[in-house]
Amino acid sequence: MATLPNPLHNLLTEQPNPASARIDKLSTLEMVQVINDEDRRVAESITPELPAIAAAIDGIVAAFNAGGRLFYIGAGTSGRLGVLDASECPPTFNVPSHLVQGIIAGGEAALSRATETTEDDPEIGIKDLLARGFGPSDVLCGIAASGRTPYVLGAIAEANRMGALTIGISCSPGSELALASKIAITPLPGPEVIAGSTRLKAGTATKLVLNMLTTGAFIRTGYVWGNLMVNVQPKNTKLLDRAQRIIASATGVSYDEAAELLRAADNNVRRAIESWER
Repeated sequence: MATLPNPLHNLLTEQPNPASARIDKLSTLEMVQVINDEDRRVAESITPELPAIAAAIDGIVAAFNAGGRLFYIGAGTSGRLGVLDASECPPTFNVPSHLVQGIIAGGEAALSRATETTEDDPEIGIKDLLARGFGPSDVLCGIAASGRTPYVLGAIAEANRMGALTIGISCSPGSELALASKIAITPLPGPEVIAGSTRLKAGTATKLVLNMLTTGAFIRTGYVWGNLMVNVQPKNTKLLDRAQRIIASATGVSYDEAAELLRAADNNVRRAIESWER
């Protein structure tokens, strides 16, 4: 087993938070007020990272245009967040499932129950990456709140060796992941309400960044019309209603007329809008 870099006690995400020092003694309302106050810091922590996020989006778009893909890799909460963001791209933007992929230490079983033992082995990270067919034209985004997870660092090192674009998302300043990645995104929301529980503020910060990466990339590649989700797949009642409202908003026709346009376009929202424009 690999020696873990950077002792845990030095990490920002492991520090005790003075604001929540007596949280177990507070009333329920006071408790959630403390949590809410700490959560307010999360969005602010993203602001200094916007230039790096923009650079990452441009890099992802360049890879997509060249036939490449985006891969997320992480362990525990970080891995689950990557898989979540990847899994939401096909229904939101009607892109193939292979275009954005999430890799989590421990595989699919780790999505529903903790199996974090594999996160300490960089070789497993490399193996899992190569098993997905990752190549030089792809982009690898490593996710680790601590910035020290060997599983992620191993995969990033392999992607760098190939010459691929690497992005590192962590919540600890000067982390190994930030230093190893070509683009480092390092929001610093500060110590957690429960010391070391990075499913809280660090997890929220990570989710915000992932939202920006894929949303920004697909806006840049033409999957959004104005601010409308024109590539949505209307596969259930809710999404069918949304599709009709999008068409009505984009064209100015009535809701019922939008339904007719959608049917004529075989449930393809973009095609329905384009057919009306012609």
